[in-house]
Amino acid sequence: MATMASTAAATPPVISTSGLSRTFRTKRGEVHAVRGIDLTVAPGEILGFLGPNGAGKSTTLRMLSTLLAPTGGAATVAGHDLLRDPVGVRRRIGYVAQSGGVDPQETVRSELLLQGRLYGLTRAEAAERAAELAAELDLTELLDRGPMSLSGGQRRRLDLALGLTHRPELLFLDEPTTGLDPGSRAALWDLVRRLRDRHGTTVVLTTHYLDEADALADRLVIIDAGVVAAEGTPAALKAAHGAGTLQDAFLAITGRGPAPVDRAPVAV
Repeated sequence: MATMASTAAATPPVISTSGLSRTFRTKRGEVHAVRGIDLTVAPGEILGFLGPNGAGKSTTLRMLSTLLAPTGGAATVAGHDLLRDPVGVRRRIGYVAQSGGVDPQETVRSELLLQGRLYGLTRAEAAERAAELAAELDLTELLDRGPMSLSGGQRRRLDLALGLTHRPELLFLDEPTTGLDPGSRAALWDLVRRLRDRHGTTVVLTTHYLDEADALADRLVIIDAGVVAAEGTPAALKAAHGAGTLQDAFLAITGRGPAPVDRAPVAV
């Protein structure tokens, strides 16, 4: 009988990168935004990307989600080669941008139906999937409302539903709770945990809220100057730097602060 350790070892990572890099060419010369990222993300893991502004975390996320082509290195994402098969990667991942992407002229129902059709579902299948997502993300009573009439938390739940239409095994969240009140942030955290616990979804998120990273992520990767400066669980990073808070550990690692500290922390 296979042991738990051997079974885990036999399970391939959802993300594996080697020397992943991105160089931009500008009028002033080359900008090495990402200088060689080696990264492994396990199935069902909630991974948080942290870093000062301009550190390379958003560029890394955009590369992993096929929005930006790497200029060096290699990566496998959701079982597909990032460079050779970006279409295969897109079929297996979901992506929720910081700004969202809903049409203000449509209803919640029509947005969900359209997303289903774009992923190749029949009309009946799209309607069934829209109803499933609405029930799971507490959108059922909002289906016939326009997105602009929703609260910030409701719109983020809709964004999340759109990213989950095709049941991706890997979900990228770019600053998922920016601009939300503490109650809406806590509700979104619960949704992310539920996705992982019920469906085994792997989640990779960027955030400037260090309390969010501390509460939500199983493991953190801190990127600075285009390289991985540190990685580990929130508790391990704090312990390694004798820090009482993740912000103190972050400052010890990078010497720089993230975005302004959230003034309304969320109790968990």
